[in-house]
Amino acid sequence: MGSASPRDHLMKLLEPVVGAEGLDLEDVTVTQAGKRKLLRVVVDRDGGVSLDDVADVSQAVSAALDEDDTMGQSAYTLEVSSPGVDRPLTEPRHWRRAAKRLVKAELRDGTVVEGRVVAADDSGVDLDVDGAGRRLDYQDLTRGRVQVEFRRIDDVDGDEG
Repeated sequence: MGSASPRDHLMKLLEPVVGAEGLDLEDVTVTQAGKRKLLRVVVDRDGGVSLDDVADVSQAVSAALDEDDTMGQSAYTLEVSSPGVDRPLTEPRHWRRAAKRLVKAELRDGTVVEGRVVAADDSGVDLDVDGAGRRLDYQDLTRGRVQVEFRRIDDVDGDEG
């Protein structure tokens, strides 16, 4: 009988705390940073996360950690942030939040498809691949990544001048 890992315990502890703030808990990592531990909490939601959101959830997470002994008695630093553009797209909510973004999708058969996310729902994602629509079911995907664009399509559609 194995016990839950510290990460699993933190995820279970913090998921309802973060959820109460209207956010999704994406990841929790604990690393050693000198004599201290660094606890990174990654949160997100549709429409993005503001600095005020990060401040509010930081306070709520800190209060929950004060009531729990997972981090032990040693000093630690709490860092709350939103995921970066390099986060893999692995959940339907990740694909939904990537609407209008250029992505590279890796399929289970080993092929790669690059296109712009048109829409995403609970069963799959619709991409615009070179002007043609293509539906990819999540069961056929291993993951996706947002591609960095220096000039997004939204920038081209507006007035320049």
